[in-house]
Amino acid sequence: MLSPKKVKWRKTQRGRMGGVAQRCNEVAFGEFGLQSTEPGWVDNRQIEAARIAMTRFIKRGGKVWIRVFPDKPITKHPAESRMGSGKGAPEGWVAVVRPGTVMFEIGGIKADIAKEAMRLAAHKLPVLTRFIELEKQI
Repeated sequence: MLSPKKVKWRKTQRGRMGGVAQRCNEVAFGEFGLQSTEPGWVDNRQIEAARIAMTRFIKRGGKVWIRVFPDKPITKHPAESRMGSGKGAPEGWVAVVRPGTVMFEIGGIKADIAKEAMRLAAHKLPVLTRFIELEKQI
């Protein structure tokens, strides 16, 4: 699973997810991308499940880039614990995704195969997504 090796703060505040992505909003490495259309948190297990779904479908062809990294710790209280007693213990890691963020990219394969691989990956993610292609420079 993806997680940071070292963080400055063990627990962070939840934050806001308003607005659209200012960076990581275009296809930069591959030819096709999976772009989010709504804000949300993407868990490290969901990123890994989407990656496995894509790579299994393309069968050793092409290359996959993961453009998001879960660097935000999420805390939870134990079940049936009373109110108060401070912030809960860190449970997992999430990546904050805003509308327009390109989460995955694929290159080196045909468009129809890439579209199906991205569709399979999108089913593993908690946010709505769309398939985008690299604009060809003439």
